[in-house]
Amino acid sequence: MTSDGVRLSDEQRLDWLRLIRSDHIGPRTFRELVNHFGGARAALDALPRLARRGGASGARICSREDAERELNAARALGIELIGLGEPDYPQRLQMIDDAPPLLAVSGQRDILARPLVAIVGSRNASAAGVKFAERLARDLGDASFVIVSGLARGIDAAAHRASLASGTVAVLAGGHERIYPAEHAELLDQIIAEGAGVSEMPLAWEPRARDFPRRNRLISGLSLGVVIVEAARRSGSLITARLAGEQGREVFAVPGSPLDPRAEGTNGLLKQGATLVTEAADVIAVLEPILGRGIDLPAQEPEWEAPAPHDAEPAEDDRARIVSLLGPTPSSLDDLVRMSRTSPAIVRTVLLELEIAGRLERHGGAMVSLI
Repeated sequence: MTSDGVRLSDEQRLDWLRLIRSDHIGPRTFRELVNHFGGARAALDALPRLARRGGASGARICSREDAERELNAARALGIELIGLGEPDYPQRLQMIDDAPPLLAVSGQRDILARPLVAIVGSRNASAAGVKFAERLARDLGDASFVIVSGLARGIDAAAHRASLASGTVAVLAGGHERIYPAEHAELLDQIIAEGAGVSEMPLAWEPRARDFPRRNRLISGLSLGVVIVEAARRSGSLITARLAGEQGREVFAVPGSPLDPRAEGTNGLLKQGATLVTEAADVIAVLEPILGRGIDLPAQEPEWEAPAPHDAEPAEDDRARIVSLLGPTPSSLDDLVRMSRTSPAIVRTVLLELEIAGRLERHGGAMVSLI
């Protein structure tokens, strides 16, 4: 959301932090608000008005004092909040449509610019699965790849430990002060000595069940590809594989015995076209050509878009017509514009009002639904 080589000022960083920490503001909403109002400061000023028009009595807005407290506490711990589009922001992560506006990074920030490969799998891993994950991580590290994983028990921890010397990145579901599982706090300390820990959550955020899929999109978003070592049929690792596919990342799977439930998910991925992996060379052969092509970042960043025109204020009948078209089934922005016979700017304004009021949910592919 800034041009290449441009860093946020301290004031901008505070405004960005206040906006993303306010109620009902996620990465996609943040982007919509900044586009609509031309900047985070103007968006903050508009939040109470949007909430009222969306049907809520008000909206909790992160105070400047709370944002300063979080920023100062992070820096005291050696954690930097890197803005989307700043030079240190991971370029591949910047490409996904719900990239965090601010990424909290501890450890060696420059490691995020190296080629990253994710290795994830079962928490209840088999001895064979752990051994293979360790060997794969070590061999990929020797080939100059950095290993990304989620700091979980089982396969994740094995991949991290085997790549400590060559470099590994832990993606946290909670904040940097709430490591999950708690027994991996020491492992994270070892990781950040040569690698990095990253999170989009507030420092003291205790991870909840729904935070783990959010974390998984960062694991795949950071990476060239994702290797699934072991995964049961309803494993969270399969969510990572699905997200990787949606983000245009390569998906790899390690075959396993059809008699082992922990291989049911990986064998299913192979049936769906994932690349079979029995050694690091299988991964390298697919990723090396991608590295040679470089990264094609968007030519224009969202913050550069012009603010919405003043005539984009919805009339009551426009608002009522748009709300009537919404329901629990996701609808696209294009369909809402066409069916409501209004402009895209007016539809976006109504959607922002509903979202700030806590009545709208955004999905991938520019789809929205009423809560």
